[in-house]
Amino acid sequence: MLSKLLDQDTVRVGVECQDWQQAVRAGSHLLITKECVEERYIHAIIRNHQKLGPYMVIAPGIVLAHARPEDGVLKLSMSLVTLTYPVVFGNFTNDPVKIVFTLGAKDANSHLEVLAQLIELLTNEEDMSKIMHANSQEEVIAVIRQYP
Repeated sequence: MLSKLLDQDTVRVGVECQDWQQAVRAGSHLLITKECVEERYIHAIIRNHQKLGPYMVIAPGIVLAHARPEDGVLKLSMSLVTLTYPVVFGNFTNDPVKIVFTLGAKDANSHLEVLAQLIELLTNEEDMSKIMHANSQEEVIAVIRQYP
């Protein structure tokens, strides 16, 4: 499932962002382009961060940007963006962020399999290092293909 969502349309490497808002937009725009989420989804993610803090920074250097299904999710989707220069989200333990995963969950359950595979990926230090240091989209996709 992870490899079906993260493909040439939804993976970008070496994106330059000035701040966490631009990083959120970079990942979300990939999903907007594929008509997986609406524009308002970006605003919901930013609002959540401003209201609830940087809870989306789930591991050192990694954010899982998301909002509620009713905030504009059209279908289950995910994007992955690596940043040329890490940005600060305000999480003192896990900042700065170098990898932005953006998740669009259509309902409360359909994304659970994807999250299980994402956790498997996140706990594989070798694969995450390959993604973090990838110089091309193809390198990232080659790692993702191991998580069908």
